[in-house]
Amino acid sequence: MSDTGDTITITGNVATPPELKQTPAGVAITTFRVASGQRRYSREAGGWTDAGTNWYTVSVFRTLAEHAHRSLQKGDRVILTGRLRLREWDNGTRRGTAIEIDADAIGHDLRWGTTTFEKDSRTATIDTSQNWATAPAGDEWAAPGVEGAHQAGEGEETMKPMLLAVGSRAGSAGDDVETPF
Repeated sequence: MSDTGDTITITGNVATPPELKQTPAGVAITTFRVASGQRRYSREAGGWTDAGTNWYTVSVFRTLAEHAHRSLQKGDRVILTGRLRLREWDNGTRRGTAIEIDADAIGHDLRWGTTTFEKDSRTATIDTSQNWATAPAGDEWAAPGVEGAHQAGEGEETMKPMLLAVGSRAGSAGDDVETPF
């Protein structure tokens, strides 16, 4: 087996039903295949043509494996990133190279549809040992478990949270609004 150590990001379709297994030590592993089609613009044909399909075996581990198994199904369009591995194989009559990805992150490709995210409360691990102020009730932009800006200690300035309105204009009519970036 060859570990290229390279991170790869691909988009494609889940080609096989995700299969959840557990190691003898109890580690969850989900595996499935992804077909990533390549398209090129052909001047001769006057449009887009298929230029082949790359096939990847994807493995995900632990909590991500459980989430992937519950969230993905054959045919879903996904985007994923992970570590690329190349493995030579020989079954006696044929030889080849398997292209595998140990995924670090997976999500539905929202260019092709919509999805709904459901947070798994078991995986929320935010350090609450810091002295954090409480955000106003109903602040939908506050991070889960962290409810506002850090309280200023002696000699520190108070950090104020910033709320940016996306797609609308903050302030009243005629006000010039400056964004920090």
